[in-house]
Amino acid sequence: MQTLNRAYFEALDRDDPLAAYRDQFDLPAGHIYLNGNSLGVLPKAAKEKARQVVEEQWGQGLIRSWNTHDWIRIPHRVGDKIAGLIGADDGEVIVADSTSVNLFKMAAAAVKLNAGRHKILSEPGNFPTDLYILQGLEQFLDGKVRLVTEHRENILDAIDEDTAVVVLTHVHYKSGAMFDMAAITARAHEKGALVIWDLSHSTGAVPVELNRVGADFAIGCGYKYLNGGPGAPGFLFVAKRHQAQLQQPLSGWFGHANPFAMRDDYEAAPGIARALCGTTPVVGASLLEVGVDIMASADMHQIREKSLRMGQLFIELIEQRCSQYGFGLASSKDPAVRGSQVSLTHEQGFAIMQALIARNIIGDFRAPDILRFGFTPLYVRYVDLWDCVDALVDIMANDHWDQAAFKKLTAVT
Repeated sequence: MQTLNRAYFEALDRDDPLAAYRDQFDLPAGHIYLNGNSLGVLPKAAKEKARQVVEEQWGQGLIRSWNTHDWIRIPHRVGDKIAGLIGADDGEVIVADSTSVNLFKMAAAAVKLNAGRHKILSEPGNFPTDLYILQGLEQFLDGKVRLVTEHRENILDAIDEDTAVVVLTHVHYKSGAMFDMAAITARAHEKGALVIWDLSHSTGAVPVELNRVGADFAIGCGYKYLNGGPGAPGFLFVAKRHQAQLQQPLSGWFGHANPFAMRDDYEAAPGIARALCGTTPVVGASLLEVGVDIMASADMHQIREKSLRMGQLFIELIEQRCSQYGFGLASSKDPAVRGSQVSLTHEQGFAIMQALIARNIIGDFRAPDILRFGFTPLYVRYVDLWDCVDALVDIMANDHWDQAAFKKLTAVT
């Protein structure tokens, strides 16, 4: 293990091929932001885009902007751009609703496609909303399907002839552990099951090749690595081979074959459009497009290379400088199965993270004991890692975390 110092990290920043991207983001001065895996940073161009959409398109164009500014096509246009980030084709991804709503739509559709099978398979500790949505679907269908969870090391063996759909998060939100998407998809298909991949912690962070692995469905959010803003619309993927048979339960008017015919009876639109439900959140989708455009202009292989290097260096710094302070490593040291974050454990994790945040070094905490540090290579510098750990050493060596203010739970952790 090499001895690291700040000069080493400064040198890495000077040679970073992605360094120029940092100037496209409106980072607060004096902040180190290691929470892009939860909420991405504001792109500078999004401010002007928001002004245009609100003041000009809405303020002046009014309802005419559905045509003159092509609001009606935003779900498709931005969806096709996201498709390029996740290994999908045009017409296979659409921007709509939230991640939770999209999961309900896709899970119900998958169960309908695989009628006669009764098992929805996931893992314990999956992102809570995913499990809650699946529990809700199970209750709604009242005995027609049952949710079964199995630990990730046993997932392949748990897929059987009764499995209708496997629902997994590609990169785990707590640990950053990454599933072998190709292997699980292949096993599911071998057993006649379908797969829904949650790409919320993958899109824009790790290479994803949905069509190469033969994926069926996927969902994801727009507010993490895509930098679409808080509450940005989500997206969903439906492989073209499934689209003609897709029946999703939220058959709203934007998913109709001819919504402005205003007919009483529903007729599903052709292709991916049938996955739409209600009116597009135009402002949110427009800001999301700004973040997607930035991500699409970058080289994903360079992003992944920098992300992995950052993860490795952060782990080395923690081991070299914080070994005496009781931290555990919740993330894998194996870069092949680690997303773009490193998670530590500590019994005082919440208070320690609050002490860091008080110094404008922003990560987050996940119960019961996880400190999460996300690496978003387009705007995080290598030197930020050194400065973060330097502050962490001071906090631990001097017990700065041991204050009542840092132990008081906040509504959002």
